[in-house]
Amino acid sequence: MMGKLTVVGLGPGSPQQITPEALSAVAEATDFFGYGPYVDRLDLRPEQRRHASDNREEISRAAAALTLAVQGEKVCVVSGGDPGVFAMAAAVCEAMESGPAEWRNIEFAVVPGVTAMLAVAAKAGAPLGHDFCAISLSDNLKPWNVIEKRLIAAAEAGFVMAFYNPVSKARPHQLGQAFDILRAHLPGTVPVVFGRAAGRADERINVVPLSEAQSDMADMATCIIVGSTETRLIAREGRRPLVYSPRSWMAGKA
Repeated sequence: MMGKLTVVGLGPGSPQQITPEALSAVAEATDFFGYGPYVDRLDLRPEQRRHASDNREEISRAAAALTLAVQGEKVCVVSGGDPGVFAMAAAVCEAMESGPAEWRNIEFAVVPGVTAMLAVAAKAGAPLGHDFCAISLSDNLKPWNVIEKRLIAAAEAGFVMAFYNPVSKARPHQLGQAFDILRAHLPGTVPVVFGRAAGRADERINVVPLSEAQSDMADMATCIIVGSTETRLIAREGRRPLVYSPRSWMAGKA
């Protein structure tokens, strides 16, 4: 008897941002695979089994989960944020495509979650109110020259950009390079939102103009939103300004 594999998004970190559908999927599963800190966020029953692994073991994690599902278990693979945004849903599909045929016969589902850029955008105002894109700045799975081309294309096309995986110990310089590239194609007044741990107790939201954006303002827990030439600030006395991108392109031309 084939089992079931469900890939679940746990949101950006606050328990209040885990969806009822995700909680239901967690309640019915027998085994849980995921990056250790994400698995640790679950309040599991004694009979539910944890299979935690390191951050860069996505494909082996997916293969282990699929192997157990084939044996008839109800398996849950967890991701932070949304599992379909630079996360485990694609890794499971990749493993399924290249693995044994029996892996493709299990019952499979993806449960969406609140992804980091949505949580950060909500804290900042409405910077994603017009066309936007999401770019991972990690060059672990694609070359840096491809990232550079996408940054330029997005800036010239007028997209607001959300940056995932902005810096790490292995590549502390690349975020600064990304800002330098954007400063060559966008005005220095474009707002940049640094959102760290949005919705958690250690949340930090900072808004600076592109001309002042620096790589040391972010870590791997930070999602960055770079506005377009249309993106505006609404000043509020004694409070952080609201950042928003008007729904109408012409509104930014006023």
